[in-house]
Amino acid sequence: MIGILRPPAHRAPLPDDRITPTYRRLRTQVFIGIWVGYAGYYLVRKNFTLAMPYLIEQGFTKADLGLALSGVSIAYGLSKFIMGSVSDRSNARVFMTLGLVLSALIMIFMGTVPLATSSVAIMFSLLMLNGWFQGMGWPPSGRTMVHWFSPHERGTKMAVWNVAHNIGGGLVGPIAILAILIFSDWRSILYFHGYFALAIAAFIYLMVRDTPQSQGLPAIEKHRDDYPTSFKYGDSHEKELAAREIFFTYVFSNKLLWTIAIANAFVYLVRYGVLDWAPTYLSEEKGFSFDESGWAYALYEFAGIPGTLLCGWISDKLFNGRRAPVSIGFMLCTLICVLVYWQNPVGNPSLDIAMLVGIGFFVYGPIMLIGVHALDLAPKKAAGTAAGFTGLFGYVGGAVTANIAIGYLVDAAGWDAGFALISGACVMAIILLSFTWKAEQREL
Repeated sequence: MIGILRPPAHRAPLPDDRITPTYRRLRTQVFIGIWVGYAGYYLVRKNFTLAMPYLIEQGFTKADLGLALSGVSIAYGLSKFIMGSVSDRSNARVFMTLGLVLSALIMIFMGTVPLATSSVAIMFSLLMLNGWFQGMGWPPSGRTMVHWFSPHERGTKMAVWNVAHNIGGGLVGPIAILAILIFSDWRSILYFHGYFALAIAAFIYLMVRDTPQSQGLPAIEKHRDDYPTSFKYGDSHEKELAAREIFFTYVFSNKLLWTIAIANAFVYLVRYGVLDWAPTYLSEEKGFSFDESGWAYALYEFAGIPGTLLCGWISDKLFNGRRAPVSIGFMLCTLICVLVYWQNPVGNPSLDIAMLVGIGFFVYGPIMLIGVHALDLAPKKAAGTAAGFTGLFGYVGGAVTANIAIGYLVDAAGWDAGFALISGACVMAIILLSFTWKAEQREL
């Protein structure tokens, strides 16, 4: 297994006349590979939430299901960090493919074996295992991005790549509706997505390549004459780093990375506090049918596409690569949409959907920019770990709170308590991001 994951050796350099056309072709190819691949990861990460209303009918409480769902977030946050370190020293092509295959198999098992959804403990364990394999998606994608795209084009390119999870997450709802239509079985919400994910895993393996040097190409910084500004680039940054050096030299000692990681926890609480509970909230409080909730869920994700693209463009073009001002502005707009969504009286479904669209439009931009900022703050051989560090806080801190705390709060005190927590998280994210604004100003 270690031999399969090991990064491929550098090939002999290509002739000069072949470098530019080969770079152009492979940059497009690997980008499509990680874009489609990461969308595939979301097909088998978020489909469980659409099965939750059916599980409530089976006798489970919202607190039960919030606890079970937290298994994904706990394991994913830890895995994104730990496996991020492994991915920094692995072949991105194999690493990303393997993670999606294993995640898909877990969902197929949960959908085809009734025992898998018979208790909270079993669901928690399987979802935790799925979350661990899900942590093998972002880090190799980040590794691929920093090796194939140079620093001053990364904000825009990462924004385009980042919408993959909106596409994947947005397709969860329509695919679930199709699964119910074909199989007339709520468990098909789990296994049908798994089959799609297996096909996408094969696509990843066909398309992705590890580094330019493994294809006989020079480093992207040299090819584009575009070098990082947050640290001095040199040949040493093309050498693989030891795990201890990655953790202690480039991650744990970076105060700004800690700040954006903590901010990420609050942003993720907002993201998943709204998203994961939307089918249940809309069904119980707003009278939406399963199909209506499924489409609303999809629109939330799809709305993140133009929002993320706009956020990345503004950061690169209007703020010269600064991330904080745009993130703060988008989080302020997210807060407004959350408040309207919460306070909107029953009987105005169009406004509910419009506010879900608004939250999706605005919240995904800061999520993307925090990931880009993490990549900016570390050498590319430590990129997966740096991004995984912010993901650790996002999922173990933010998403787990969204799953467990909101489930218990709603059971104990109603939906108002849940939305008060989400609104407070928006405010805390804005405060923390303001500290990074000052730090970015000092770097100029």
